[in-house]
Amino acid sequence: METALKNSDGASCIFCKIIKKEIPTEFILEEDDVLAFDDINPKAPVHILVIPKKHIESVSDLDSENAGVAERLILGAKKIAEGKKLSGYKLVFNVGQEGGQIISHIHLHLLGGWPSSPGKLEV
Repeated sequence: METALKNSDGASCIFCKIIKKEIPTEFILEEDDVLAFDDINPKAPVHILVIPKKHIESVSDLDSENAGVAERLILGAKKIAEGKKLSGYKLVFNVGQEGGQIISHIHLHLLGGWPSSPGKLEV
């Protein structure tokens, strides 16, 4: 699997290649500025990546000009969760390699689909 990239134009970024349809991918959600697809290494029964079409490396690169990206990713994840009738789910942003971010293109993990387990809280 391709690892983190540091080019600001996204030319070699695996997610940018998916956006350009250079890598065949089945989209779960496709909107003007957001795409979503299954994670190839799922950590939950439902594990979907929600990405912006614009190349932004990380949450740490958000500023007042592009902060709306996070909102659109979250709303996209909410729409998917509702469509999949998930009663509960996790939304995760990994930031930087130390924080577990493997691909340097901001993305939101939607995780869910676990069997219900009353009284059990996992973070």
